[in-house]
Amino acid sequence: MTSIVTGGAGFIGSHLCEVLLERGERVICIDNFFTGNKKNVEHLMDNEKFTLIDHDIVDPLSTVECPLAADIIYNLACPASPVHYQHDPVKTVQTNVVGTTNMLELAKARGAIFLQASTSEVYGDPEVHPQPESYVGHVNPLGPRACYDEGKRCAETLCSDYHREYGLTTKIARIFNTYGPRMAENDGRVVSNFILQALRNEPITIYGDGSQTRSFQFVNDLVRGLLLLADHKDFHGPVNIGTQFEMTVKALAEMIIKMTGSKSEIIYGPLPENDPKQRRPDSSLAKEKLGWEEEISVEDGLKQAIEYFKSL
Repeated sequence: MTSIVTGGAGFIGSHLCEVLLERGERVICIDNFFTGNKKNVEHLMDNEKFTLIDHDIVDPLSTVECPLAADIIYNLACPASPVHYQHDPVKTVQTNVVGTTNMLELAKARGAIFLQASTSEVYGDPEVHPQPESYVGHVNPLGPRACYDEGKRCAETLCSDYHREYGLTTKIARIFNTYGPRMAENDGRVVSNFILQALRNEPITIYGDGSQTRSFQFVNDLVRGLLLLADHKDFHGPVNIGTQFEMTVKALAEMIIKMTGSKSEIIYGPLPENDPKQRRPDSSLAKEKLGWEEEISVEDGLKQAIEYFKSL
């Protein structure tokens, strides 16, 4: 098997590359290092089955740059935190639409399976809780988060249309909040923010009153879900991959303060526009079709994440 992983030097992508290599596959990692980091894949560079290509998928990938045939493309390329995807919103839309089209064209040319890393953000600020795959979402197409939310929704549309029009095998995974080692320090998301602030004994900043909920899954559980979807011959999704354990943002902050022994106090700021108030997947389809359930508790996962950030 030869797998292409776009965004392969990112937080999730690097873990996926690692597991694919452990399975004996050849891996072509494509990244432009906007949010990815070469340090995330340094330990893979000596593996003869690993190839790293510095490339922005908004530009078509030539056969010279990527000469090897591919059996599957995992499309993870896109900044995933509000800090990063709002930095250049037009580029974010281009990555999700133009970049995804380019990679779908490559999959069509190579006869490869195409797995799209979509997101829970396609549900927007949901009016249905928990969110099943049948829910079409509540998204503001004009808001500051729309470059990511609507970009990912359009990427799902492209996958569906390439399947209908060209018979391409496409799969869609809707990824819920994920954390773990190799998260970027400047990621801007609550887990990394809270851990770093706690380790430095700085005030922990909560936006809003902290009552908004999230479901946090450890990166190993997510990667296992992606591979189960990729390996399934008949099921294409979309499928939610995310834990059923829901907690408030305030409870997460208090847990991290306790686990780190921090002296940090909690302070509050204004809630960002269109920030979801509740976020938990209905993951019954993942269990039914893929046999997937989360295996790593929040406590065990946070221990590993805290140790990682301590090492930095």
